[in-house]
Formats: sequence, structure tokens, C-alpha cells
Amino acid sequence: MKRLLASAGPRSLAALIFLAAAATIGGAWAYESLGYLPCELCYKERVPYYAAFALAPLAGLAAHTGRAGLARGALLLLSVLFLADSALSIYHSGVEWKIFAGPSDCSGALNTAASMDDFMAQLRTVKVVRCDEPTLWVLGLTLANWNVLICGALAWLAAIGARKA
Repeated sequence: MKRLLASAGPRSLAALIFLAAAATIGGAWAYESLGYLPCELCYKERVPYYAAFALAPLAGLAAHTGRAGLARGALLLLSVLFLADSALSIYHSGVEWKIFAGPSDCSGALNTAASMDDFMAQLRTVKVVRCDEPTLWVLGLTLANWNVLICGALAWLAAIGARKA
């Protein structure tokens, strides 16, 4: 693996980041199709992956056409985004483990309704997926736990690609 990464250029690393982002989002959508709904933090943790759908091809194309500065900038931005997402996933993991208080919109107290009609309307329209109660464990880890590892790896790959650009 070390030898493979040593020989990979920024274009190859950008392609690898793109494929990993697509696989991760594809996996998330597959779990959703099975009924595992994401919480608010899960949706926020997807943003860097969507950004990678634009930034990774840009970095790869820039590296291919000899625009090293643009390739380096796109890969550095990807590295920062995935590093920040890893930090957000650490926070989310802490919320799941009840170490940190979660956002009020997905782990706080429920708002009280002014009347019974309002309460009934809330029951019909609101489906709250709590951030502090994981719905799925894979090999002993929650999806937020896995995202810490995946984002850390992608941030590292992007940083290597930026250094090589």
C-alpha cells in the first residue's frame, strides 16, 4: 500500500478520492433505502462528499493539464473539508455515546404544542431521527464512527495529492 501511494500522482489520488466519496454516499443511500434514516448531523457530514464530486475531478483535470496550482488548491480544500468532517463525526460519535449534548433539533427536548390540534398536526408531519441514538452498527461501530475513519483517510490522501501536485 505504501509503495502504491508513493507512486500515485495527484490525478490518481483525486480519482481515488472521487471513487471513495461515491462509494460512501452510495452506501449511505443504500442504508436509507433499507429504512435507516439519517439524522441532522448525518446529513451535514455528507457535505464534503458532495463537494468531492466537483473538487476531485477538478483536481484530476488540473493535474492532467499541468495546472499544478489549481490541482494543489482543490486537493488542499478537499483535505480541509474532510478533516473538518472527521472532527464533526467525532462530535457526532460523542453525542451518540452521551459524552456531548447534541443539537436541540435532533437530541434535545421536544417542543410542546399549544393545543391538541397542533400536537396532532405535529404527529402527522414530523419524523425526528435522533442524533444521540444510532440506528445502525456495522462491525461494532456506528456510521458516525466509521465516518471519522473514512474522512481521516480521505483528508490524508488529499494532503498527499496536494503535496505531489
